[in-house]
Amino acid sequence: MSRGKGSETVTAESDVRDQLMAVAEKAIEAGEGPRLATPYPVNATMIRHWTEAMGDRNPRYTGPDAVAPPAMIQVWSMQGLDRDAARQTRVPLDDVLDALTEAGYTGVVATNCEHTYHRYVRPGEELTVGTRMADLAGPKQTALGEGYFVTWNVTWYSRDEPVAEMLFRLLKFRPRRKPAAREPYPLKPAVNRDTEFFWEGVARGELRIQKCRGCGELRHPPGPICPSCRSTDRTYAVASGVGTVYSYVVHHHPPVPGRETPFVVAVVELPEGVRIVGNVVDCPPSEVGIGMPVWVTYREMDDELTLPMWGPIQAPIQGPVQATIRVPRES
Repeated sequence: MSRGKGSETVTAESDVRDQLMAVAEKAIEAGEGPRLATPYPVNATMIRHWTEAMGDRNPRYTGPDAVAPPAMIQVWSMQGLDRDAARQTRVPLDDVLDALTEAGYTGVVATNCEHTYHRYVRPGEELTVGTRMADLAGPKQTALGEGYFVTWNVTWYSRDEPVAEMLFRLLKFRPRRKPAAREPYPLKPAVNRDTEFFWEGVARGELRIQKCRGCGELRHPPGPICPSCRSTDRTYAVASGVGTVYSYVVHHHPPVPGRETPFVVAVVELPEGVRIVGNVVDCPPSEVGIGMPVWVTYREMDDELTLPMWGPIQAPIQGPVQATIRVPRES
């Protein structure tokens, strides 16, 4: 029987899931296993470091009768940077996490952590810790990618007395593949203190026009001083995004990096009373004409740059185009 490529992929994924579930079932059946000694006994030095880092000045954590803050229970079982010690403290849960990594689920994000404290621990107590694999759920489709939710329980003991417990759950996922980076667009616009508001607006899909706070006049291109009242106090207004072609040229030669010729460069007159230069797109150059109604459209030129351009308005506009200006609150 022949098998299509799609069915082979499904079968392979099913085999991976079965293998992961088999490893998880083995880990669950192993139960808690041997309890591992924590690297250090509960001690006043680490308690002091913890409380100083947290800004916790509770007097119960200092002095001859000090107790350890309950929330630092995980600190006592951290192995640090000693890789040899870490290898000696492996538990069945590690087999599950390793199997997921080998299957391509290399991304990790914690989702749940629930602590239960039975009593305070005190300096001098030597703790042991037991880990029990609880559940493997998946594969699940998440915003981060396909993944498995891994849940386990940890119990800290003083001798044979449980002093604290933790339920921990994380998502091991296959990171989504990022699209290949595009070639950088070579004609980058100059961005400075006078123009950065304009490009921030483009990134948000807004056509921003500089506005004088002194006299209210709109101006484009933007500049540091109002040509009417000489004020340096400025803000911006968000234009309606429609206009008409005031003049244009069709560029045939010389070649322009990142562009295919011929293309149209137009001066577009906005009903707000200013003119702006931009490319006319979405129609052949032969169909562009003076007075043609257009509206703004935004085109990603590379992974970082978006440019405002102008496309034809298909339906004719009845009557004069009215300006609709939205002004930011701070103006």
